[in-house]
Amino acid sequence: MNNNINIAAELLKNSRYTTAFTGAGISVESGIPPFRGETGLWSKYNPIVLDINYFHSHPKESWNVIKEIFYDFFGKAKPNDAHYVLARMEKAGLLKNIITQNIDNLHQEAGSKEVYEFHGNSRDLICTKCGKRYTVEQVNFEKLPLTCEDCGGLVKPDFIFFGEGIPPLAYQKSLEAAEKADVFLVIGTTGEIMPASQIPVMAKNNGAKIIEVNVEPSNYTNGITDIFLKGKATEVMNKLASKLGI
Repeated sequence: MNNNINIAAELLKNSRYTTAFTGAGISVESGIPPFRGETGLWSKYNPIVLDINYFHSHPKESWNVIKEIFYDFFGKAKPNDAHYVLARMEKAGLLKNIITQNIDNLHQEAGSKEVYEFHGNSRDLICTKCGKRYTVEQVNFEKLPLTCEDCGGLVKPDFIFFGEGIPPLAYQKSLEAAEKADVFLVIGTTGEIMPASQIPVMAKNNGAKIIEVNVEPSNYTNGITDIFLKGKATEVMNKLASKLGI
């Protein structure tokens, strides 16, 4: 892998526009399990709680599980070295932006500024009736389901439920990055979730070199990946950081 690390570092040094594309694998080392797979959250919880129609018809049942997963558990997670390396790359001018499928806010907590949240963010909440927005610090999770203090409407986390569309601005920004990038750094994603999974493919079709960081081969590895860096996100990104001098 050392030779691949050197090649990847040179690509990143010489790139005029690098975008990072991150998935659940970058946050696993922060203690956040993926949703899918043998140890994924959907092996323990019924994913129907995140179906938008079920949420509206069974708000208390949905909110009980949502609180447990995203606020009792995820709320304790902190950024890891992979998040911090990406933030340092941005600060050094080596990274233009991050497209993330994650809703955990860890990129921002690590210091990244230009983050396009393809699936929204669990740290923000929104009233489904009047649109009033709340931060996680402004709500009382002891009274479920959460309701709006202004209109009494049902409040939901501002991330995408099954049956909802991708946030338009994040989608547009992601498409623009896939068009402009000459290097796409894919970290910790299997490439299974549509439509997010198509973003690196679009970048490849637009001429970008794909550097992939994953513990195991993904849907991208044998299709679009130019350089495959096998390993945990923290280990690989720390090696890259050393080669980049950041």
